[in-house]
Amino acid sequence: MFNRKASDPKNRPDQILETLALRPGQNIADIGAGGGYFSLRFAEAVESEGKVYAVDTDEESLDFLASEAKERVLDNIETVLVTEGSLPLPERSLDLVFMRNAYHHLTDRVQYLRRLACLLKPCGRVAIVEYRGAAPFSFRGLFRHYVPQERIVDEMEKAGYRRDGAFGFLPEQSFTIFSVRD
Repeated sequence: MFNRKASDPKNRPDQILETLALRPGQNIADIGAGGGYFSLRFAEAVESEGKVYAVDTDEESLDFLASEAKERVLDNIETVLVTEGSLPLPERSLDLVFMRNAYHHLTDRVQYLRRLACLLKPCGRVAIVEYRGAAPFSFRGLFRHYVPQERIVDEMEKAGYRRDGAFGFLPEQSFTIFSVRD
């Protein structure tokens, strides 16, 4: 239930992972980890030398993820329960921050993204997968559970990032990778 949409082949999770080109030893924060589909896949990709911080505001989702990690003997996942605005992760420690369908939940996004930059290593990246739009009377449309890619790029630039790549292979979402401007 928790990971059904993320794992659906039509949402191209394998292609997302391939595009991220993760390597053993990297440290990743999966912000809005939910049931942890990507956190679990990241943990396998970065192997025991790497670390995955599964970050979410929902304790039940994180408990599910911790149970799944234990069952799969993945000792490199740390669940992080956060409250709005907090992000208790080590500074200059992350190679990648990944957000899938979580960007629209952030409040004061530009300020949040500026604080996020302090967590990245010098060559760290931020990957954002977000719904592009929605029909006016759909769930996403009514509750504004999407952010157009142009707005994401604008807000990331205001926060001090540059766009490194934009990928069009997802049917309903944009996928953009950023790094901190020099």
